[in-house]
Amino acid sequence: QVQPVESGGGSVQAGGSLRLSCTSPGIRRNTCGGVHWYRQAAGKPREWVSAIRTDASAEYTDAVKGRFIISKDAAKDTVYLQMNSLISEDTAMYFCKISIPEPTRWGPPQCNDYWGQGTQVTVSS
Repeated sequence: QVQPVESGGGSVQAGGSLRLSCTSPGIRRNTCGGVHWYRQAAGKPREWVSAIRTDASAEYTDAVKGRFIISKDAAKDTVYLQMNSLISEDTAMYFCKISIPEPTRWGPPQCNDYWGQGTQVTVSS
């Protein structure tokens, strides 16, 4: 139920835009560092892209600064990643990750990571 679901990927020409969505009922109660976007290109390790924190502040990897905008609509249990001025280097599978505090059997609550299945973004030129 809390596993996030990504959508909005597709194929676009260089210079175009896409808006990705990450939806999960866990978003409105996530207190473990915010909501994160990652991406993984073919043959490359997964890299962190962006995050929106509990105080609504946004963070971005240098490669996307000035082009991507992350936002959240808690009422819709959704985090968005607006991607503008797309370039071929943005081609990757994009994943959303949330971390939810959950009780443990013998100790304090722990944050567990939940990953979506990803949405493919392909930028052509």
